[in-house]
Amino acid sequence: MASLPHVVEDLGGIIQIFSDGSIHRHKLNDSIVLPVKDHISVTWKDYCYNKPHNLHLRIYKPSTTTTNKLPVIYYLHGGGFCVGSFERAKYHNFCLRVSETLHVIVVAPNLRRAPEHRLPAAIDDAYVALKWLQEVATNPNGGQTVDDIIRVDCFDFDRFCIVGDSSGGNIAHHLALRLGPGSPEMSPIRVRGYVMLTPFFGGMERTKSEEGLPEKVLNIDVLDTFWRMALPVGKTQDHSIANPFGPGSPSLELLKLDPILL
Repeated sequence: MASLPHVVEDLGGIIQIFSDGSIHRHKLNDSIVLPVKDHISVTWKDYCYNKPHNLHLRIYKPSTTTTNKLPVIYYLHGGGFCVGSFERAKYHNFCLRVSETLHVIVVAPNLRRAPEHRLPAAIDDAYVALKWLQEVATNPNGGQTVDDIIRVDCFDFDRFCIVGDSSGGNIAHHLALRLGPGSPEMSPIRVRGYVMLTPFFGGMERTKSEEGLPEKVLNIDVLDTFWRMALPVGKTQDHSIANPFGPGSPSLELLKLDPILL
């Protein structure tokens, strides 16, 4: 008699991988402890940028009567490549606050998540969402137009910044490598720089901070689990996606890149 499937990988009960390859994902709902804030000063709406995978992005725009074009922040949320979306209250509230405070347009894409979709799926999705924006910027009347709620003529695509938080910071790094200085393939979008907020990188050799006192929540065991769930099957944390200084990664000293703020 065959044995029942058993758990072979467990991310704190949030995600479980079973021996038969099946995956159980517990739906997170942080709105109970972190309510969604309603900003009448910011308008936001969701748009589908990838129909085959049913992926959407959310655009936030200050509710203003100004005729001046607004800079654009392309925000990539965190979650260890496995959890998170712009629907989670903490990310939604963050985008609202950034849009209102800095008076900018914020574009936040949802990405495919591991372990159902292992890397580089999320990196590819972030690139596809950028290409969707490029199509909007190039051909606003071509079927992918952003509607009257958020007009294309409000976007200053020449002042475009990519911001990533945690695993989103990792994705921002790989977009910087892919797009190169000046982001010529994205014209008329011109990426002026990147901001990586505590970017999620790894490696088989532990850093001093990893060897220190364990964290209560995001301890080294949890981070290792994220990597095992997110990286291609059989790959280690020295894979070029995880380790920018690993054996398979390009030498950052030799690369020409747009400005990056860590």
